[in-house]
Amino acid sequence: MRFRPFASLSVAAVAALLLAGCAGSPDQAQTPDATTGTADAGQCQAPLAEAPAPEGLTVAGDFSSTVEVTLPDAYAPAELQRTTLIEGAGEQVQAGDVLKANFTLVDAASGAVQLQSIDSAPDGMDTLISSQQIFGASLQCATIGSRTVSSFPAGALGDGSPAFVLIADAIEELPTRAEGAEVAPVEGMPTVTFADDGAPTITVPGTPAPAETRVENLRKGTGDVVNPGDTVIVQYTGVLYDGGTVFDSSWDRGEPAQFATTGVVPGFKKALEGQTVGSQVVAVIPAVDGYGDQASGSIPANSALVFVVDILGVQHAPEAAQ
Repeated sequence: MRFRPFASLSVAAVAALLLAGCAGSPDQAQTPDATTGTADAGQCQAPLAEAPAPEGLTVAGDFSSTVEVTLPDAYAPAELQRTTLIEGAGEQVQAGDVLKANFTLVDAASGAVQLQSIDSAPDGMDTLISSQQIFGASLQCATIGSRTVSSFPAGALGDGSPAFVLIADAIEELPTRAEGAEVAPVEGMPTVTFADDGAPTITVPGTPAPAETRVENLRKGTGDVVNPGDTVIVQYTGVLYDGGTVFDSSWDRGEPAQFATTGVVPGFKKALEGQTVGSQVVAVIPAVDGYGDQASGSIPANSALVFVVDILGVQHAPEAAQ
């Protein structure tokens, strides 16, 4: 199995891997990958095989705290594997879940710690569980309260990447819909109704689209602020202002999406930065802040867009981390 490739795995690049590893974005014609997570209904299938920890590999430190990792000399894992060191008593973690989790990434050959997420996210890093990313794969099908140690052979993270060991603590599960305080709708903006699971239905007004992007809150959360360059975990639906046709929706794919604010069209970026986790926004984006005079997938050229976005988590860019 190969995980999403990364061109470089220097310390700085590993920080980017942890804090900004993404799986698609709304500015792409191809929507983010959906991860099924299971082959049979009701049966969780972990992307990493469960196996005993190699002799000489130990992890010391309390759950959800800084850990010290000891590896065998010149450890060179040959297979992808995972060992559960602490069995949690919580719910099983599935693909598409959003968690608070701690991660410690260690170079397998040298034993040097490449990154500890607790340094920038003391309460746990907001994490989207996906079998295509090493952080999600290390916890998928474990239970909340569990600690795992996973081994990744050389090349698993991209051509030329060294071998790594990853320690992961699954702290708590987060909501997969915005749960901030409701905010009264603003006159002239699209009308939004919600299914029982939180999926929005957007009704566009009959008035012309605004000349500038408009962003209004439907809910206001109390979590971390999304800073420029951060990576967000969101649920979203996008429709064409002209006619209200849905062109993209994470709800339809059955799991949230994750991407950096620098990787989306300008209007969507304006809808994210400065917002707080737990918030829900509706954004009306004129073509100038969307795709302009270029068509993109099912979006015609010169199209105004409407997005409803639930902000579920944020991973701060390294330069913004405190």
